[in-house]
Amino acid sequence: MGNSFISKRLFCILSGLSGVIGVVLLIASFGIAVPPPAGATRAELIHFGQQHYAGVLWGAWLQAVGPVFIMLFAFSIVHLAGATQRLAGWMTLFGATILMTVSLIEITYYISALFPDPDVMTSISLRVISAVQHLYFIVAAPAVFLPLGIILVGSPILPRIFGYLALILAAAFAALGAAFVLRLELPAWVTAFAAVQGLWWLAAGIALVIRSASLSAAESRVAA
Repeated sequence: MGNSFISKRLFCILSGLSGVIGVVLLIASFGIAVPPPAGATRAELIHFGQQHYAGVLWGAWLQAVGPVFIMLFAFSIVHLAGATQRLAGWMTLFGATILMTVSLIEITYYISALFPDPDVMTSISLRVISAVQHLYFIVAAPAVFLPLGIILVGSPILPRIFGYLALILAAAFAALGAAFVLRLELPAWVTAFAAVQGLWWLAAGIALVIRSASLSAAESRVAA
């Protein structure tokens, strides 16, 4: 019984830390990979790419790896809630797949924007990045937060407020995606809103680490 207690508690701690690490990596990526100046000419964009070459590539690496840790945390929540065979659990996995796909497409074009040839490579890459950002709001974020919120509202793994906040985030992202679907480039304040989901993952990861002991003890009492 003692080993079971330690195993469950350790799993919760590692899962929570996975979410925290993922958010930290994303914060670092945005701090390293600064965006090019608005309205820059092609020559200015090429110079920017040469000047910030390493920063863009390391930022892309961090932005690719960070969501992997976050999705691992999301899968852990599904597992801990016993929802792996429920529709909401399967939809969380589906949403995570979409989110990772959208993220990796955007990151690919971060890297392609650094190629100076052909002449249109940088301009096309930046436009694709703007287009892909729509997908975070239209489908990627809602597809993760809606089923995950449903799971958390009916589970004691985290305080239920996290479930309700996840549902609110799903609705907010979907609403913004629909509201700006006719804009080829999202306003800066809309793309900045995406950082709110990072706060949710960070707080949820910390909460799971804090609750690890009580969750393990509750399981041990049930087993007894």
